[in-house]
Amino acid sequence: MAAATQIETVTITVNDLELTVPKGELIVESVKRLGFEIPIFCYHPRMKPVGMCRMCIVEVGFKQPDGSVRKMPKPQAACTLPASEGMVVYTDTEAVHRDRKGVLEFLLVNHPLDCPICDRGGECPLQNNTLFYGPSTSRYVEIKRHLPKAYPLSKYVTLDLERCIQCGRCVRFTEEISGDSQLAFRFRGANMQPSTFGLMEFESKFSGNVIEICPVGALTSSKYRFRARPWDLQTRPAICTNCSNGCNVWMDYRVDKVVRINGRTNEAINEEWTCDRGKFGHDFYNSPDRLNVPLVRRGTALVETNWSEAYSDCIRAFTSSTNTAGLGGNANSNEDLFAWKKLFNEGFKSNELDYNWTKVAPIADPTHAKPSIASIEDAPSILVFGSSLADELPIVFLRVRKAWFKNGAKVIVAHDQATDADSFAELVLNYQPGTEATLAQALADAKAGKSVEAAAKLTGVPAEKIAAAAAHLTSSTAIITSHELLNRPGAHDALGALKGLGELRNYALNANDQGAAEIGIGTGTKRSAQILADARDGKLDALWLLGVDPFEVCEDHDLVQAALENVAFLVVQAHTKNGAFPYASVVLPMTAPAEADGTYTNADRHIQRFGAVLPAKGEAKPAWKAFSEISLRLKPGRPWFNADEVGRALGAEVAAFANHSFNQLPTEGLPLV
Repeated sequence: MAAATQIETVTITVNDLELTVPKGELIVESVKRLGFEIPIFCYHPRMKPVGMCRMCIVEVGFKQPDGSVRKMPKPQAACTLPASEGMVVYTDTEAVHRDRKGVLEFLLVNHPLDCPICDRGGECPLQNNTLFYGPSTSRYVEIKRHLPKAYPLSKYVTLDLERCIQCGRCVRFTEEISGDSQLAFRFRGANMQPSTFGLMEFESKFSGNVIEICPVGALTSSKYRFRARPWDLQTRPAICTNCSNGCNVWMDYRVDKVVRINGRTNEAINEEWTCDRGKFGHDFYNSPDRLNVPLVRRGTALVETNWSEAYSDCIRAFTSSTNTAGLGGNANSNEDLFAWKKLFNEGFKSNELDYNWTKVAPIADPTHAKPSIASIEDAPSILVFGSSLADELPIVFLRVRKAWFKNGAKVIVAHDQATDADSFAELVLNYQPGTEATLAQALADAKAGKSVEAAAKLTGVPAEKIAAAAAHLTSSTAIITSHELLNRPGAHDALGALKGLGELRNYALNANDQGAAEIGIGTGTKRSAQILADARDGKLDALWLLGVDPFEVCEDHDLVQAALENVAFLVVQAHTKNGAFPYASVVLPMTAPAEADGTYTNADRHIQRFGAVLPAKGEAKPAWKAFSEISLRLKPGRPWFNADEVGRALGAEVAAFANHSFNQLPTEGLPLV
């Protein structure tokens, strides 16, 4: 077993209390260990310290041989001061309070003091620090500066320049974390302001984060502005289901309507960041097209009915024939998928279920091994192959960039188009579309010392570049692809070649695709395209759509339309009207993810709980509950009463989920067994 890494420590004194901390740790972090507070504006623990605002100043000295303390003549910024042996820090002296008061007085000189109408009011660090450390009254009687109000940086971010305190957090985020460097400081002195280059639109895919890290109300959400005050909101922990990363978020709601989404810290997954798709992409919860009552087709019309009649129609159609199938969507919980599979296998005597809409099926991994997203940071080299991470796996993209930015990882990008990762890649291999398998094999051949001249001609990537990339590949290399690669010719050959070059991570794209695979959805004889073709050709008597709109996920819209028109019986189980709705024989309203308890398995097999945040709309039910009630009509027995019971049943049948039911999971989730 490898020896534990030894961390050099030093002993410091904070407010007369001795403390042992890692050598070089910033004092602003050290004092947190004792529960003390140092106010900050510009400092952020995930970005480089800059010491711009001076709010964190403390008195510092060093112990002398005679036991006395010799103080530095000037206060020091705790956010840039590393801990060293014998250091003595005072965070709560009269001098410190006087200096902090002066800093705040300068910051407020030109601040508009419009807290009553500012969206940040009630949760503003400037407001809080002013109340605690600042002057009780203002001595400034001159005319304040006036700058443009509510300037739209983008469709998501609104800038109020009068409130900006020039802390630089937003600019540093785009330079250090997201890497798009779209914001910079223009001008100098009192006129300095964060802005995009050339006053272009702020098009970052992670722009919503600057709203959260802004310590004042300078950057606000265009979608949240004037919709609520913080004390009007109720906040619950939630999971983003817009992709497979499984980001932890806070969901703020008011009168059963989602008002905003903020990042929630989970070091194993998203740290505290969100992408714009996750932060601003949850409008479907408030959609006027939400389904809230069962519908059955009578003649040419869909009419409202009760659950019993809807169940009867479904049972009649799915038990009178063995030619039945189901297609699932991307945001169904583990409990929904397990109950769905159990109903089809045991109740309808069918195993034709699929959830994956790529052209070829993912390769099953019998070892179930998949390193964590966080472990990407430790990889000495990373190969991103055939995936635009910022679009497909945004949080994985941030981890890859962090591995390069902080740890010096060598990043190689192979894609047929330009991607966001190209900006920091050591090598970029732009290959001809459709030659993924050839390039992957060429990398393996180059690693083995074979000639790659023929592959270079086919792929359009120079042989010397292929050889240079192969030289960086070791058994410790993180090779990152996504299921998008499964839409390319020779996908399985490409993955097979890549697997021998390093630690292959082929990540799913949708919220619970990984959970569906673990549960065994998609193990039938037919994939989604073949199921649709059978429906089109009249070979399928009944089709069940669980939380999916085939028009959105299938490229062949003609096939989808012909399938839905020709299938004899179609069940649409969804939370919102979709493209399949007009073709339905029965419509079963289901709860959206935030309206029912459930668990979700993210791309790296991390299972997390998602407790109900909002009440169900109308008569909508969790999908697992509907499946349980149908099963009882087919075979009487004890029903499942809650998501935890479904999860326990899942764990009893699928070993990977053992001891991972809803009530057993900790807040931060757990890797699957």
